[in-house]
Amino acid sequence: MGNTTTIRVSRTTRDTLNKLAARRHETLNDTVDRATRLLEQDIIGHDLSTPLRADERSWLDADAG
Repeated sequence: MGNTTTIRVSRTTRDTLNKLAARRHETLNDTVDRATRLLEQDIIGHDLSTPLRADERSWLDADAG
């Protein structure tokens, strides 16, 4: 972790993250990395569940021919 920075979080959040890291037998950094990745995947999942626009539907229905 040679390239690090400090972020400001509440003590409650810090304590929760430390407990999660301990329960997972991983570093706090690994726990935060995992959490941010899961949040990114959640956003991607939400974006993918949004109904397609008409132009997107027509593109998907186009003959690849």
